[in-house]
Amino acid sequence: MKKRFILIIGTLFLIIMTSHSQNKRELTPAERRVIIDKGTEAPFTGKYNNNKEAGTYHCKQCNAPLYKSSDKFDSGCGWPSFDDEIKGAVTRKRDTDGQRVEIICSNCEGHLGHVFLGEQFTKKNTRHCVNSISLEFIPLKRERAIFAGGCFWGVEHLIEQQWGVISAVSGYTGGKLKNPTYEQVCSGLSGHAEAVEVVYDANQISYQKLAQFFMEIHDPTQVDRQGPDIGTQYRSEIFYIDDEQRKVALDIIKRLTQKGFDVATRVTKAQEFYKAESYHQDYYVKKGSQPYCHSYVKRF
Repeated sequence: MKKRFILIIGTLFLIIMTSHSQNKRELTPAERRVIIDKGTEAPFTGKYNNNKEAGTYHCKQCNAPLYKSSDKFDSGCGWPSFDDEIKGAVTRKRDTDGQRVEIICSNCEGHLGHVFLGEQFTKKNTRHCVNSISLEFIPLKRERAIFAGGCFWGVEHLIEQQWGVISAVSGYTGGKLKNPTYEQVCSGLSGHAEAVEVVYDANQISYQKLAQFFMEIHDPTQVDRQGPDIGTQYRSEIFYIDDEQRKVALDIIKRLTQKGFDVATRVTKAQEFYKAESYHQDYYVKKGSQPYCHSYVKRF
């Protein structure tokens, strides 16, 4: 049993290391000196030291996302500085000098730089001092999507947790009235659907992946309802912004149909979207609970 356990652990380790190796790009001598040999580029020479563009900083070696531009600040030290990392993306370890704390990419273990605490630069009191040469910057590509799949509380809550999603807002669309109220939509007479407007970074998540996820967090086979919520306002519908989104949505529905699902989801050109009342926004975050009729079910 012990030998079998060791064999399994060894096999898993080999698979993980092979996967990491396959994702690694070939480095130039200058990149290798820093990322592999743990060198340091000269201060004020890195291409990202003064970069203020919105986007995400990825590992140069394996392309894993490491830092958001919103966490970058000017420390005046000569290297890109961040007061936070993307959760789980960066690992800290004691430097060989025995004094500093090294930071490495959690995915490929490439050297990034060092982290310093207690300097009072920002409220987080943390400075990730990172070599530009260890990073690859991916600029923000902001795009929009609109989905309706039952009560907007649950759809918003699950979608906004997806990597690459910038914001998810609950609201109303697809009806006849301008600026409808929740009560008017609930009456079923306005024609609106409870929907969620999603703003996302297309360089981090594709519309196809986002739409597929939407079809996995609600039941697309239910007509004018979702779980215990019944009414046309709870219908399943994808509101496309452009023809490319329409094609993607129709292809996803076709694939589900081929899998045996009797899909009721409509595909409709997007109309004006009206943001719902403030008490509907981030409902489950405020309440501290989970959706009652939305959960993830793998369908692709």
